[in-house]
Amino acid sequence: MQLNKNAEVVCGKKQIYTELVVAAHQDDIEIMCPQAIIKGYQSDVYGVVGVVCADGSGSPRSGKFATMTDEEMKKVRRLEQIKAAEIGEYSALVMLNYTSAELKDRSNPSPKNDIKEIILNYKPQTMYIHNLADKHPTHVGTAVNCVKALRELPKEARPKKLYGCEVWRCLDWLDDNEKVFFDLTGYEQLMRDVLDVYESQIAGGKEYCTAAIGRRAGNATFSASHGVDVAEHVSYGMDLTPLIEDDSIDVKAFIVSKIQKFIDDLLI
Repeated sequence: MQLNKNAEVVCGKKQIYTELVVAAHQDDIEIMCPQAIIKGYQSDVYGVVGVVCADGSGSPRSGKFATMTDEEMKKVRRLEQIKAAEIGEYSALVMLNYTSAELKDRSNPSPKNDIKEIILNYKPQTMYIHNLADKHPTHVGTAVNCVKALRELPKEARPKKLYGCEVWRCLDWLDDNEKVFFDLTGYEQLMRDVLDVYESQIAGGKEYCTAAIGRRAGNATFSASHGVDVAEHVSYGMDLTPLIEDDSIDVKAFIVSKIQKFIDDLLI
């Protein structure tokens, strides 16, 4: 693969690359895509490639991390992400090490080109990205780069499915007929383990592990108002596959149509 000069690839123990998760920051993979981690964990059929696009220099910090420089923080975040990948048994971990500004810059082709290289190299069946209604600008910038990269590939080189996942905005507002339900029941400890490694974030006042697990439990209970729970933990996805099946679909209009459906369904 021909990636940018700052990129790093860490290979896992197995050479199966069916699931590709492209996230903005360290710990985003573990928050937004437990379904892919579970699918690849201890599997001889499925394997996860995790891609982290940002370098971690902008991470919040307090406690023993409060006085760390950006360069020191990048090293800490790198080691945390590698540890999470080891626990989750990722087939590969790719760290592109862009700044957030570079990822948000729509005129910068480098992140998009790196993502194209990764897709062509690993040939995933399923790809997971940030959902396009996420409220974090770096997440949205990363997701847009993914869609652009996919649309520059021939149809036969694209994954069969593309899902947008939850981090800085949940998907409970999405129409039930359009939600993709990922049942995580039985893997709660694994999901805790891959997030507990991020000591720098927990010490920085962001208890992502508790929050993510709480959201998934909430999804399971509040998914249906007139039925009993069928799962204990659920993550939601938005099916973005139409965007890579029909390149003429406007990305913003696609998301707006989902929001309009929510407005139309209001009971007032």
